[in-house]
Parts: sequence; C-alpha cells; structure tokens
Amino acid sequence: MAPVNIFKHGADEEKAETARLSSFVGAIAIGDLVKSTLGPKGMRLENVKILIANTGMDTDKIKIFGSRVRVDSTAKVAEIELAEKEKMKEKVDRILKHGINCFINRQLIYNYPEQLFAQAGVMAIEHADFAGVERLALVTGGEITSTFDHPEMVKLGHCKLIEEVMIGEDTLIHFSGVAMGEACTVVLRGATQQILDEAERSLHDALCVLAQTVKEPRTVYGGGCSEMLMAKVVTDLANRTPGKEAVAMESFAKALRMLPTIIADNAGYDSADLVAQLRAAHQENKTTFGLNMSEGTVGNMAELGITESFQVKRQVLLSASEAAEMILRVDNIIKAAPRKRVPDHHPC
Repeated sequence: MAPVNIFKHGADEEKAETARLSSFVGAIAIGDLVKSTLGPKGMRLENVKILIANTGMDTDKIKIFGSRVRVDSTAKVAEIELAEKEKMKEKVDRILKHGINCFINRQLIYNYPEQLFAQAGVMAIEHADFAGVERLALVTGGEITSTFDHPEMVKLGHCKLIEEVMIGEDTLIHFSGVAMGEACTVVLRGATQQILDEAERSLHDALCVLAQTVKEPRTVYGGGCSEMLMAKVVTDLANRTPGKEAVAMESFAKALRMLPTIIADNAGYDSADLVAQLRAAHQENKTTFGLNMSEGTVGNMAELGITESFQVKRQVLLSASEAAEMILRVDNIIKAAPRKRVPDHHPC
C-alpha cells in the first residue's frame, strides 16, 4: 500500500478527539488529525510542493477586543483595515514566491489570505496540531518555516498526490507518495472511548515490543514454551539441591508454569488439561511445543511461527522476580497503636 498522510476535514475539536478509525491505511497519523482544512472540495493535486509554516495569518481584520484605536470617522477605520490587508497581501505574495501549490499552517488562516491562496491555485490547510506538523515535515522532507523573506533557504516538502477520501463517515485528506516511504498510520475505530483507549494501549505495547526487537533481534518461542522450558530446568535443579533452597526453587518453577495457565484461561480453554499436556510434551523432550490458542491444543511453536522478543521476556522475568523479592523482604509491619479513649468528666 502507498504511504498516506491523513488529515481530518471539517471536524470540530470534539470529533477530532474521537475520529480514530480502525484499519491500517499505510499512513502517518498527525496527532488527533487536523481540526480544520481549507481548499476546494474534492481537490486533487499531483506532484505537490508543500510549505509547512507556523505563522500568523489572521491579521487582515481589526481585532476590536485586542486593540484600542481612536478615530474621528469611519473612513479612518477603512484605511486601517486596508493597511492590514496590504500587509497580509505582501505576506501571501512572499509565500507564493516559494513556488508551492499547498500551504499548511499551524495557526489560523482568515478569509482574505484564503481567498488569495485560492486565486493562486494553492491549497491552504489551517490549524494543524503542532506535533502533527512536525511529523508531516519529517515524512515529506520539509521544514517548519516562520519567515518567508529568503525562499532559497526554505526546504519544501514533497508528495506525489493529495486527495480527499472517505473512511467510514468521515471525509479525510491524505497525502500519498511522501518522501519517507516507510511512514504509516494505524487508524482506530471503536464503539466507545474505552474501547479506543484499550486498542491504543495494546497497539502501543506492540510497537514497543517491535522497537525492542529491532535493538535486540533474538527471539524465543511463545505460547508458554519458554516458560515451561525454564520451569523444567528449575525443577530438575531443585531435585538435586538439598535443604530449604529446593522449596524456593520449586515455588519459582510453579510460578513459571502459571504463565501458560493464564494464557489458556484468557483464551477460555481448560488450562489444567492443556498445561498438563504441555508439561508431558516437554518431559518427552519436545522443547518447541507450546499452546496453540487458535485450536485450543498443544502445538509446535517452530512450525506455527509463534515467537516472542527475548528482551521483553527477559525484562518480564526480572521485574516479576524483583517484585516478589521486595515483598518477601517485608518481614515486619509497623502499625500505630490506637489512641486511648479518656473518659469525659465534663459533659455539656
């Protein structure tokens, strides 16, 4: 799929917070999507040159509540408005000298500069969130600009196509063919905000696992296979260890065998039966066997291709063992004695 960059079209702030759709678009997500866009409806641009800016484009009208001007006639007010429009026209002309056909601004764009951009055939997008503008600049190969006096020093963004698409009931503008082809977006959709939050957390966990796997490419077999292997080794060592240490080792092995039990319980299967089968398989030196939750049986993880990150598995074991050790070290609880009740000899 071609890389796509998604913008929310015509959404208010509340919709922008919840307008996450669940599908892979092959895109880059810009924060909570763009809150507002400008430009002709259904516009389709090819070979786009994008200027990404963070500048004020809302000074073509007098801000009555932000300034105090004393005049003796309405003609003077018209002169001030005309001066403001001329300043804005000069600014738009400096922007157009960059040879662009798409202008994306972090701040608002008022009607007059929007009209000037439309006359020049430039698509204008306003009020893009700051984090989204930064990511957009990254994937399109451009830079965020605040001044426009030296077009030769400004780095423009590029993409092959900008067009409007419909995802669900929402109209979106997406940028395809961006400079960084590996950019992508996962758009989430859910019936409630709780479902969206849970899906986002799960996706975040998966991305963190992928990031750790890139740093540490080693993997282990999943489906409870590695836990059963470790439990078997710890149990064998406990059988050869004299003294009370053997009891602690057996407890640690039992805790390791709880992980495949939890996997089976979460899938809705009989965990006692499956874990017993898995334990018997490992006793027969079937060291690659784990739980196949698609069919509710014990299967070969090597054939099924079920693996987990070695770094994540190692960190889970270390964190769990450290937490258990910390609890065991608490050998005394200091409790404040209750306040003694003194009889009241002076009732009201």
